[in-house]
Amino acid sequence: MHPRRPDGFDGLGYKGGGGSREEPGGNTFSARSFSSTSDLSHWVTTPPDIPGSRNLHWGEKTPYYGPGAAPTPLGGTGEEPYPGSCSSGPGASSEQLNRFAGFGIGLASLFTENVLAHPCIVLRRQCQVNYHARHYHLTPFTVINIMYSFNKTQGPRALWKGMGSTFIVQGITLGAEGIVSEFTHLPRELSHKWSPKQVGEHLLLKALTYVVAMPFYSASLIETVQSEIIRDNAGILECVKEGIARVIGMGVPHSKRLLPLLALTFPTVLHGVLHYIISSIIQKFVLLVLKRKSAHSHPTESASPVQSMLDAYFPELIASFAASLCSDVMLYPLETVLHRLHIQGTRTIIDNTDLGYEVLPINTQYEGMRDCINTIKQEEGMLGFYKGFGAIIVQYTLHAAVLQITKIIYSTLLQSNV
Repeated sequence: MHPRRPDGFDGLGYKGGGGSREEPGGNTFSARSFSSTSDLSHWVTTPPDIPGSRNLHWGEKTPYYGPGAAPTPLGGTGEEPYPGSCSSGPGASSEQLNRFAGFGIGLASLFTENVLAHPCIVLRRQCQVNYHARHYHLTPFTVINIMYSFNKTQGPRALWKGMGSTFIVQGITLGAEGIVSEFTHLPRELSHKWSPKQVGEHLLLKALTYVVAMPFYSASLIETVQSEIIRDNAGILECVKEGIARVIGMGVPHSKRLLPLLALTFPTVLHGVLHYIISSIIQKFVLLVLKRKSAHSHPTESASPVQSMLDAYFPELIASFAASLCSDVMLYPLETVLHRLHIQGTRTIIDNTDLGYEVLPINTQYEGMRDCINTIKQEEGMLGFYKGFGAIIVQYTLHAAVLQITKIIYSTLLQSNV
């Protein structure tokens, strides 16, 4: 299960409540809730992905980089200052600019992942489920060409279909994770001093969340791959209706080839848990590397205010970008198998990704995950698992470009304010 993008199965960044921890040298730091105003004011996070989380911070918030690594309270209020900001005078406008810039950076990343990247997600999924296709679209050049053909024959809606349902699925998964955590007391985050038991309970929470959201994800997947030529103008809550109907066995009649939800549980949970683990490890590793690189490249005495602010906001976004990219690439074959199993027997009609026009039915007869893997390997070859891979390249190239442009704009604004 993955949009990227989906893609999320990513919990809200809950942090455990009170308590304190001792640091070497006798300093005591209070552990506060992540939901506190002072934390939210300088956190820059990315939206959740479906499935898999990109924001597992093992009991800690985003590391501070460069000068101001150990912020001190202002005026006894307990609020932490922004790097290079002051409480009054000219620093007040600088602080407002910093807050606005931090919000803008996060918003730009969210907009890219969930809106600009959606056409890539649509085409990628259509290629993955199209077992008829002779052209695998492994490069971005063929992907851009087929996107143009779809837009020309069906209009812009052909590349933006199902976007509303992806947001609904994200909301369902976030809510499900919070509710399951409240009733089962399974941890939504891992502390520094985690144990194997805590890791197992945390992953169990993620697995239960994937199971709850699975029927709604199936409905959302159908909306994104169904051809616009024969698609009805369904309401924005259609995926909720179809998901509930899939669970209770009512609604639009399906063929006998439709796999029961129980048969989809293992591949769905497997993909979701692996995506979450890979993205979390890579994100943590990239943050550590960026922290050390920043410490060596820009010592506290020589770092400029502009560089200090860039080091405060961008490492989190870069780490999230790298984590999402690596996990999507590594699990692409499994995602192809998962999408074919979800779409089988749903009487879905997709666009012809070879020609750019006409439509094709999905008439696969896989008996399960193992049979799907063997059939793809025998009939389409190993590259059959990577159909539509060029869309991934286009998607993350676009995301990297937006991050770079945002960084340039932010640096320009900050320098003009210094």
